[in-house]
Amino acid sequence: MLPDMTSRIAAIALDAVDPRPVADFWCAVLGWQQVDEDADGISIGPPGGAAAAGLTIDVLRVPEAKTVKNRLHLDLRADGSTTAEELARLEALGARRVDVGQGDDVTWVVLADPEGNELCLLQRTVQHVEREEAAG
Repeated sequence: MLPDMTSRIAAIALDAVDPRPVADFWCAVLGWQQVDEDADGISIGPPGGAAAAGLTIDVLRVPEAKTVKNRLHLDLRADGSTTAEELARLEALGARRVDVGQGDDVTWVVLADPEGNELCLLQRTVQHVEREEAAG
């Protein structure tokens, strides 16, 4: 039996010298919307007010530019499109391919958002994973 849950993730924080382009990028990538803004940053979440009860991404203003590889990043899967189509869409939104030491044989593409925060686009789509899980 698992112990009672005592914590839940409320927000993922991303640092940015200029939060607006980073928040706009992630809203476009995820189909989310801005849910709050103040002098310290911008919060984004799913449409329809679900952010109040669920997860948000907080893009927080910091004075310094990013200088080293993130120790935490988001992994994305294409949903309703091919991985190649999603890669083209992400690049059109401003993502750029980056080298963080990954080998040539990896099954994902490492990208960076407008301020250099890394993210990965995984090879298998949401639909591919769902079919595998249904097949047992």
